[in-house]
Amino acid sequence: MAISPDHQVAVVICTASYHTPAPYGPFMEALTSHGLFEAHCPQRATCDLSKLNVGDDFQHPDFNRDPPPGGGYPNDLDDVQIVHQLLDRLINQENKLVLLLGHSSGGLVATQAAIPELQYKNRGAQKGGVIGIFYVGRFVVPVGESVHSFFQPKDGSLRVPPFVQFYKHGKDGLATTIETAQYMFKGLDDPQAVEKWTATLTASPVNTGTLTNDAYAALPCAYVVLDEDTCLPSAYQEGMIAVQTQRENVNFTVYHAPTGHSPHLSWMEPLVGTVVEFLEAVRRDLEC
Repeated sequence: MAISPDHQVAVVICTASYHTPAPYGPFMEALTSHGLFEAHCPQRATCDLSKLNVGDDFQHPDFNRDPPPGGGYPNDLDDVQIVHQLLDRLINQENKLVLLLGHSSGGLVATQAAIPELQYKNRGAQKGGVIGIFYVGRFVVPVGESVHSFFQPKDGSLRVPPFVQFYKHGKDGLATTIETAQYMFKGLDDPQAVEKWTATLTASPVNTGTLTNDAYAALPCAYVVLDEDTCLPSAYQEGMIAVQTQRENVNFTVYHAPTGHSPHLSWMEPLVGTVVEFLEAVRRDLEC
């Protein structure tokens, strides 16, 4: 399936929980500087303070308030709807090729968003579409599971990750990150940089959206294992990959990064190079 030379490639970043697009800004600039593609990073609803009922002062949010009236907190399927709005423009209106990049829990958002009708191989030449998914230290959640259900004990007890704190409503309320230098931004040696990016983090409810779209088997997938990640140890990352690649027709191109949970900041240029390498491989396969 040949690709026209004038087809533009857009990288759409699905961020980790607790994040705004701000920490991905330098990475996006590094991506676009190569001249190979454009970059987009929509704000997730689950991390948007304006949708979490934390008061009007976002510099001093109140995480003990009740859930938003009417419908409660958004979940990660609401995040998918935001990505779909962007993909509708990029693919259906502008006929662009899209590489989805899912970081951490954003991997579920990317996987769910890559529905068959948006996949390039199903749309015919010259119509654009999703050509692959690039996962970075992400949660490879099986179809039928949410991030929360997959990682919690099956006996109904609650396991709170060491980098998270809850507030008044516990798991039914909001969580924020703690000890970010050790967990979120390990690998950044500049304390001022850690402080800067920590200030951009927000909050999130528990991720309960269930994955129903099996994009793992439908699209080329890459995974960057974060060897020094203290949020999600590398052995766990590799175990999740193994569960998927044991399935027929599922194959992940696996890379390794010698850094912590935010390689878009602590391993930026090599990460850009890895994205470029995977993208070029995908394009070669499509042109065969």
